[in-house]
Amino acid sequence: MIKYWQQEDGKLVQKEEDELVAEKNVWVDARGVSRDEIQELEKKYNIDPENMLDILDPDELSRIEKNEDFGYTLTILKLPVFNPGEDISYFTAPLGIIIKEHFIITICWTNCEVLKDFAANRIKELSLNDFPSFTIRFMARADLMFLRYLKELNRRATTIQNEMLKSVQNHELIQLLNIQKSLVFFSTSLKSNQMLLEKMRKTKILKLDEEDQDWIDDVEIDNRQAMEMADTYTNIMSTMNDSFASVLSNNLNIVMKTMTSWSLVLALPTLITSFFGSNVPMPWNDEGGFKFKGAILILIISVFASICGWFFFMKRKIKSYEEKVKRPSLKQRREIRKAKRYIIRQEKKCSK
Repeated sequence: MIKYWQQEDGKLVQKEEDELVAEKNVWVDARGVSRDEIQELEKKYNIDPENMLDILDPDELSRIEKNEDFGYTLTILKLPVFNPGEDISYFTAPLGIIIKEHFIITICWTNCEVLKDFAANRIKELSLNDFPSFTIRFMARADLMFLRYLKELNRRATTIQNEMLKSVQNHELIQLLNIQKSLVFFSTSLKSNQMLLEKMRKTKILKLDEEDQDWIDDVEIDNRQAMEMADTYTNIMSTMNDSFASVLSNNLNIVMKTMTSWSLVLALPTLITSFFGSNVPMPWNDEGGFKFKGAILILIISVFASICGWFFFMKRKIKSYEEKVKRPSLKQRREIRKAKRYIIRQEKKCSK
């Protein structure tokens, strides 16, 4: 969809193409563009098709360049995107900003919160008369959304972690993996935007005044903060995944230990009855009396052995649990040691 915006009384106003005022600068907002709209933009504003392919590439990195053949300046930066319908809800998308004559053209293959904020006039002191400042405002708003989404990802990871403390399911592990992927996307995009800021500062592709230089300094600080936050959360997620892998392995060992104990208990009757095959006569079987009293006697002995084994197993389990409960915690043991040292010092003072 292609929209046209002009500024009136300090606010952006959407207009039709035939309603545009020729003397004013125009913001051409192209989001979620189709193939026909891409061709229309290329023909109407004389855009290089290779640059258009770069803008629509989801893996394209941030950069700035001046296209002398087509007469415009191209800036590509990475924006954070939130789409709850996707498996990976948080990801990044490139935004192409083309400055040509009195037009500033933004092209993005999807919609995002940053573009919505611009269209809704949520950006303070925004001016279409200064295209470099307009471009820097996009980067400043992107950093703000990066920080907001990173905090949301951290809250989601904490919620999943609390659920996994109760029971570990495959669905929760997949959610953690998707969060980790989002953090990797954010970290890579923030580093790419940081390189773009440094290039904008060193080169003279965009004509920046003193106010724009100050804005770049503020944006760079926010971008570095978002980079550090993304790196921190990525390290936390890696450590968390390793910890839960150890928990899963430990739970499996506990289950296998329990199953082995029960198999030993159930093996006692099998061990006893296996001595008597079909071709071995049962003891205590009188031909004139009850024919199967030997088999019943062996069955009773087997059941009694199983009950004894089960009782021994449960007694050890209860004893270990009682020892674990009665054992003081680490904090309590530290307090006990401090109290003992205090008593020893008091006794030494009294003796002196």
